[in-house]
Amino acid sequence: MPRGELLYSADDPTLQKAWLTCGAEMNWGSYFALAMLPFLVRFVQSIRRYKDSKLPTHLINAGKYGMGIVHYFCYYLWRRDGESDGGASFVMWCLAAVVYSLYGCAWDFAMDWSICKPRAKYPLLRRDLVYTSQIPLYYVALVMNLVIRFLWVFYIPSWSYFNLRSFICSLMEMIRRVVWNFYRLENEHLGNMDQYRITRECPLPYSVDNPQQEDEEDEEDKA
Repeated sequence: MPRGELLYSADDPTLQKAWLTCGAEMNWGSYFALAMLPFLVRFVQSIRRYKDSKLPTHLINAGKYGMGIVHYFCYYLWRRDGESDGGASFVMWCLAAVVYSLYGCAWDFAMDWSICKPRAKYPLLRRDLVYTSQIPLYYVALVMNLVIRFLWVFYIPSWSYFNLRSFICSLMEMIRRVVWNFYRLENEHLGNMDQYRITRECPLPYSVDNPQQEDEEDEEDKA
């Protein structure tokens, strides 16, 4: 191929569009189905838990996963259209992503971590804490969770290295979930103590007083 034709092919809008869509133009439905499957499973589980317990919090949780499905639908619809910075699909995706990120952060902070309590010793935290020697890490985790929830803006610029951006975003999401697990486990532990499922000190079925005192009491009883 002559050099001129090669340069023309590199600037061909059709090829550039194919590079941006990265095969998603024809198969975007299957990509969306795979991406939304975990959200659909958790959505059905939350509806089932609401049906069994009648607690409205499960409906709110189901709404979070439902919003996640809408977010991914709008995202792959935008990718199908070539990832342009304008158009209806781009606006729909941005709106859905903002709502889903705020929804997820609110649920993380209010329900999964139970922080942002009004009368806590440390601002934006809660009254009871397990990791009392690592108070600054609570704030690091709070900011990290908020920032990574909005990391989807990293996909907006229409420059190359899309695979690298996807890798970085996926890696950061994995880190967020690891950190999330620590504080979710802490909140679950404190919740179990509040409901007396577990206690800080397990009472023993016998006395653990001074043995000498017990011997003296036994001698007094015999006398």
